Amino acid sequence: MPGPSFTDDDVQTGLVARATPGDNAEPLSITEISARLKRTVEDSFGFVRLRGELSGVKLAASGHLYCRLKDEGAQLDGVMWRGSVQRLAFRPEDGIEVVATGKLTTYAGRSSYQIVIESMEIAGEGALLALLEKTKARLEAEGLFRPERKRALPFMPRTIGVVTSPTGAVIRDILHRLADRCPCHVLVWPVLVQGQGSAEQVAGAVRGFSAMGLNGPVPRPDVVIVARGGGSIEDLWSFNEEIVVRAIAESSIPVISAVGHETDTTLADFAADRRAPTPTAAAEMAVPVRAELAATLDEFALRKKRAIARPVALGRERLEARIARMPRPEAILAQAAQRVDDLSERLRRGLADRARQAGNGLQLATVRLTPALLNRPVEARRERLIALERLRLQLDPKAPLRRGYVLVSDASGHVIKTAIDARKQGALTIEFTDGRVDVVPAGAQSGAKPAPAAKRPARPGSAGSGDQAELF
Repeated sequence: MPGPSFTDDDVQTGLVARATPGDNAEPLSITEISARLKRTVEDSFGFVRLRGELSGVKLAASGHLYCRLKDEGAQLDGVMWRGSVQRLAFRPEDGIEVVATGKLTTYAGRSSYQIVIESMEIAGEGALLALLEKTKARLEAEGLFRPERKRALPFMPRTIGVVTSPTGAVIRDILHRLADRCPCHVLVWPVLVQGQGSAEQVAGAVRGFSAMGLNGPVPRPDVVIVARGGGSIEDLWSFNEEIVVRAIAESSIPVISAVGHETDTTLADFAADRRAPTPTAAAEMAVPVRAELAATLDEFALRKKRAIARPVALGRERLEARIARMPRPEAILAQAAQRVDDLSERLRRGLADRARQAGNGLQLATVRLTPALLNRPVEARRERLIALERLRLQLDPKAPLRRGYVLVSDASGHVIKTAIDARKQGALTIEFTDGRVDVVPAGAQSGAKPAPAAKRPARPGSAGSGDQAELF
């Protein structure tokens, strides 16, 4: 409703404001006019849908979202309360073109109007793809998609974790394919794969598998499959959410992404260690074919046997070839055997000849052997013995004593050969053929007593020796 209009004549200026007679327009307070404006705006624009680009997006600690919607000519502040923010299907960011639904209101604190957003959607697939590329570029710059982060899948996993809807065809396809190829233990973590809260559930499941203990009551998976069937980009959007991408990239267990069909691509595919075109293909990647493994093991066993037998066969062939080239043992020993036979014959003849010659010599010696010939050596040895006896008697040191010579010795029994040595002695012993006499040499010191002569055994034939005859 339009208010009253004023003219220049109606405006009175003065130092103090006064009421004009008949004027019922009392001055309004700022709060009152702000409240009237708020009611007017909210009554006129209680429900609006606006399309614009987000800028200045800020998520407060309270959970409320503050932003601006703008186009080429204007901009409008916006606020979204925490309850509505929790229902968002995407993460608002600057530069995203959205369609916001809500009501216009005013904010008296800044004398501005704004939109209270109740729901927000991305403005078409083009804007959705733009958001996808922007998120991809940001996460790729952080290195979440680097090839060196990819890990090899285990060759033979004992336990496989599957993050998917428990009621869809995806889990049945995966279980059926695993049973056909190589049955193993499967843990299914049921989650929503589309709609509000699905991204948080998928991320929580991936992190939950990583947090499982190695020796816990439930076996920890060796590989995790994140799977979903095909759909539009909007249906698969949960697997483009940053929370899911980061959970897959940070997983301590290798992850296979099997979201959508072959032509569908999500950011989860870039963060995963392997991308499968379909959930069935993910099961084929996770495990080998048991029948093929058995055939491979049989082939390896056969190759092992051949590898073991081949050296033996080669050695046998070489040995046979060498044996064929070697001469026969009879040929090797023929000459030596012939020489042995020759030497044996020569030895036999030689021994016979030697025995014959010895017999002849013995006969000749027997003929020459006479008693006179035998006594001749005995007589020769007797004569020699007589000559030696004569020589012994001539060389006997006692023999001169019988011819009048004497043997002079000192007290110790040593023979004195010169007069000089005799004068130096205090006493001497003179031995005759019939005994000894102790004497003192002339010139020896007076009063010196002769040293007692050393007692010697009496010679046979000397005085006091009895009737024993002389030996010589």
